[in-house]
Amino acid sequence: MVSVLLYSYYNLYLYYNIIMIMAAGERKKKAGALGRLRHLITDEEFFRIANYLKKRYGIDMGQKKVIMNGRLENYMRRGGWQSFNDYMDALQKDPSGKLEKELIDHLTTNHTFFMREFEHFEYFKSTVLPYLKNKEMARKDLRIWCGASSTGEEPYMIAMVLKEFFGPEHKNWDTKVLATDISTKVLQKAIAGVYRSESIDSLPDKWKRQFLKKLPGQDQYVVTDELKKEVLFRQFNLMNPFPFKKKMHVVFLRNVMIYFDGPTKQELVRKVYDCLEPGGYLFIGTTETLDRGSSDFQIIRPSIFRK
Repeated sequence: MVSVLLYSYYNLYLYYNIIMIMAAGERKKKAGALGRLRHLITDEEFFRIANYLKKRYGIDMGQKKVIMNGRLENYMRRGGWQSFNDYMDALQKDPSGKLEKELIDHLTTNHTFFMREFEHFEYFKSTVLPYLKNKEMARKDLRIWCGASSTGEEPYMIAMVLKEFFGPEHKNWDTKVLATDISTKVLQKAIAGVYRSESIDSLPDKWKRQFLKKLPGQDQYVVTDELKKEVLFRQFNLMNPFPFKKKMHVVFLRNVMIYFDGPTKQELVRKVYDCLEPGGYLFIGTTETLDRGSSDFQIIRPSIFRK
């Protein structure tokens, strides 16, 4: 009889503890939900940030309220701001510009990879470079701009193609690639030039051997110093006036105009057209288009244009 009673009391004790643990979990979830609610963006705050991005950087997030909230919520919590308006007030008073850079880093998408849309590089090597080599034989100076460099895969790819095309003659040419991006965070990664092994799987084996070195004891590779010298990384806002003293021969502006509205995109395309040498080329993303009625570019292929 005693053993039966003890067994019953033990079961009641277990049941009580289970109930208490479940209740504590529910309280924790509710507290977490309340914490998140404090950082749900209001319509007023959303339009304030969206208008700021549009005016300063041309980025159109007018229909992306949920995305904006999701990308900034944890950042807001870590920073201790009570509202998005408090954060924006601090950002616009920040003389260092640090908060603005962090805003851009959180809200811009930087998805890229080696060999992306490789048909562009094939055309670049087979058609564009022979034309430019002949045209610039006397000066031996090519000016190539990658306007959305992200974490560096694209400009390093351009540099690889240039090195392979010119071969031993390359040392006699100036073919340095200007690579710019709005995000300082991705530019730091690009300058470091370190990539996981799966990131470089798609590269030709000869390029891996020539342009990359495996880091000891790690599943990572680093771009060689020789190739790094061929790419000049800089932070640049495409909405600013272009600072080039000489016109470009080729501009890669791939998969960036999808973030701009029509008028902003048209103005950017006009600026790119003006910064190109006659006969210069523009490469855009394969999913992007140019309005032929508002652009003077000649279409060569879908996503490849010429001045």
